[in-house]
Amino acid sequence: MDGLLNVYKPVGLTSARALDQVRRITGERKSGHAGTLDPAAEGVLLICLGRGTKLVERLMDLPKVYRATARLDCVSRGFDSEKGVQPVSVARVPSEAEVRAALGALEGWIEQVPPAFSALKVCGVAAYKLARRGRFPELPPRRVHVYWIHVWRYAWPGLDFEVACGRGTYIRALIRDLGVRLGTGGCLTGLVRRAVGPFHVASAWALGQLGGACPEEYVVPMDAAQRLVQESKVSAPPRPGS
Repeated sequence: MDGLLNVYKPVGLTSARALDQVRRITGERKSGHAGTLDPAAEGVLLICLGRGTKLVERLMDLPKVYRATARLDCVSRGFDSEKGVQPVSVARVPSEAEVRAALGALEGWIEQVPPAFSALKVCGVAAYKLARRGRFPELPPRRVHVYWIHVWRYAWPGLDFEVACGRGTYIRALIRDLGVRLGTGGCLTGLVRRAVGPFHVASAWALGQLGGACPEEYVVPMDAAQRLVQESKVSAPPRPGS
């Protein structure tokens, strides 16, 4: 079975567990996913099957679109609501114009320090494993690309926004950096990956749907997958309303 599958990963399931379920359903052992989603996040998870595994790196290089919610009145070590949220004192509540301007300053090519709770390796060990032991590694900044950020709703302390970004961008870290710019907290409370290149959430298959369908219905054939990846490589995701 060669090609790829656009799966909707639910909250509470690791990407590895989602891959295991697909393997059991399809019977294809040669498989892998193209870009991990945290257990607390949901949305598009691309799973490559058979010869489709050759596309993993190219798929990971495609731009991604996320819908995120955040709070600006608290912080946490993991920059999300899963890792011991602590309230912060804010001297002045920022206006919507100030929030939009601060987010706008995070667009383009930026230097971003990844979260300590991440899968990045430090001397061969995943950073999150060190962080769980109380050893919080200082990860070096990385250059990442943020195509655009669109605010859907801001009502202190809550923020709902959409972002299109390139490989290696951490939405949790964007929210942390937003808080630093505003003099507030910054903590991710919800995240949905809405698209990876041309593969959108609207066409994603729920894991529970796969068992009752034929592979021809949900597997994107190899030739079609290669064509879609090549075509989407040259264009950034459209900004909402454009």
